[in-house]
Amino acid sequence: MTRPALATLEISVPRDHVIQVTLNRPTSANAFNTQMARDLVTFYEDLALDPGDTRCVVMTGAGEKAFCAGADLKERDGMSDHDWGLQHLVYERMVRAILNCPVPIIAAVNGAAYAGGCEIAAAADFIYASDNARFAQTETRIGIIPGAGGTQTLARAIGERRAKEVILSARPFSAAEALDWGLANAVFPIDKLVDEALDAAEGIARNAPIAVRQAKQAIYRGAQMSLADGLAFEIEAYNRTINTEDRREGVRAFNEKRQPLFKGQ
Repeated sequence: MTRPALATLEISVPRDHVIQVTLNRPTSANAFNTQMARDLVTFYEDLALDPGDTRCVVMTGAGEKAFCAGADLKERDGMSDHDWGLQHLVYERMVRAILNCPVPIIAAVNGAAYAGGCEIAAAADFIYASDNARFAQTETRIGIIPGAGGTQTLARAIGERRAKEVILSARPFSAAEALDWGLANAVFPIDKLVDEALDAAEGIARNAPIAVRQAKQAIYRGAQMSLADGLAFEIEAYNRTINTEDRREGVRAFNEKRQPLFKGQ
């Protein structure tokens, strides 16, 4: 599938089966405006409909200072309540497109991830952060609350009490704290961050893509169910992998002592 050109995103394919998405508004610290939100909706919804040969996504920000500074408040200056609400509907759809994408997403947070930027990172499947990264949910400082999933994804990642502390105080926290609290999976020097994320993505891409997507769904959906319901959902996801050529290829390759060649079929 040919993917459309997107004005605020830089799209590349640096490794086999891996797409890199770079939030590309560096003069605005990669803050998302309405156009970037629409571009993210387009990219992730199209990917969900037709992944093609894409098996993992690495999402990062342009430059070495900011992943994403959140919503562009210059665009919002003087906006009417009505227009604010209409714009926020786009932002809500944006974060849902990221959360609901069946293809695994690694956020490579290369600097400030503030407000909506922190929410975008938290919507990914996991986060690798640069050692200069900073995170914050600063919304209460301007009279609103996180509205792109932050009260939910952050609480699930770092726990209810820590999330309350972070969101109510609007206090920034470091990459080391994000790692210690469980928001980030690893921290790397800024010059190694994207390569480390791409290496992880490449490792995921070597595995059977149908199985990877079903495992992602089982973990994500199951975390919001009772244990009994989660186990039932897991079996439904498991059963979707049985009648696949990838499952047969995986078993053949194991017994023939070779690397499997998965086709996503």
